[in-house]
Amino acid sequence: MYQTNTDFSKIRKLITEGNQKIVILSHRNPDGDAIGASLALYNLFLKMGHQVEIVLPNTFPSFLKWMKNADKIHIYDKQPQIADKILTEANIVFALDFNDLSRIREYNDKLKKSNSYKVLIDHHPAPQDFADLTISDPRSSSTAELIYDFIGELGLISSIDEDIASCIFAGIVTDTGCFSFNSSQPLTFNKVASLLTCGINKDYIYDRIYNNFSYNRMRLMGYCLDKKLEHLPEYRTAYITLTQQELRDYHFKIGDAEGFVNLPLSIEGIRFSVLFIEKKDMVKISFRSKGNFEVNKIATDHFNGGGHRNASGGELYESLPKTVDKFVNLLPSYKDELLSE
Repeated sequence: MYQTNTDFSKIRKLITEGNQKIVILSHRNPDGDAIGASLALYNLFLKMGHQVEIVLPNTFPSFLKWMKNADKIHIYDKQPQIADKILTEANIVFALDFNDLSRIREYNDKLKKSNSYKVLIDHHPAPQDFADLTISDPRSSSTAELIYDFIGELGLISSIDEDIASCIFAGIVTDTGCFSFNSSQPLTFNKVASLLTCGINKDYIYDRIYNNFSYNRMRLMGYCLDKKLEHLPEYRTAYITLTQQELRDYHFKIGDAEGFVNLPLSIEGIRFSVLFIEKKDMVKISFRSKGNFEVNKIATDHFNGGGHRNASGGELYESLPKTVDKFVNLLPSYKDELLSE
């Protein structure tokens, strides 16, 4: 495990001695890794007798709500005053699965001003320097995997029970696309094997995450593939766009578009896939790629985003047509890279 600073002595002492007020934060539009990592730590610290709260900027997909104590999560959008009070009173704050304070814009000022001991645990490259302890490893499959490592650093591996292990496993599975990317390190599978010995039901977890969608979500996916998929074989690229009206037509809920960006990668020859979703005042963009094509550079350089080599995100405060035009006009400058394999 790589860390930008590595003194675990203080956090080990804080966690293993005495009752602490701990707050766990994660990013806007939390995914399976954010929820799995957060609830794994929450359930561990609760088991140890600490006072623990999780605060997220907005709500999360229903297919992740089966994890133990998911119903205890505070949503800032719905309870800003309660969330502010929780953060103000914290002794320790864990920032999980983000490394840039812009990802928690609802309460980043509160975090900056907090006198709490701050711990960042994340696997995205180039973390900002805002925490007292930073645990950062872009080689890791997920933040959930780093939570497993962190628990080991605390000397608490034996405290991982079925509920905690299930949360960690869910985070790893979702952030690797069921081990189809970000999962080439043998140690990842060693840790998964260890989680299996805790009694987790991997088939149940898979079923709850991937076979638990709404009827409207399935209809929306069919509509995307039939009507909204654009194929640019000359750039080995495909993309999908969704307008606000189309989301309303299919009664869209958070999480319904999960995995849509991966669908075009099933087309023969496609290396680069993008999903554009129109929001009220901006366009949310998801990037995926195969091989060595680095989508995080495109996200960072052109779309106010970032992420991993093969999985990144961004946003643009422009109309959907202008955003798509900008993207398509960029492709010629990346043509050699897209055709190189």
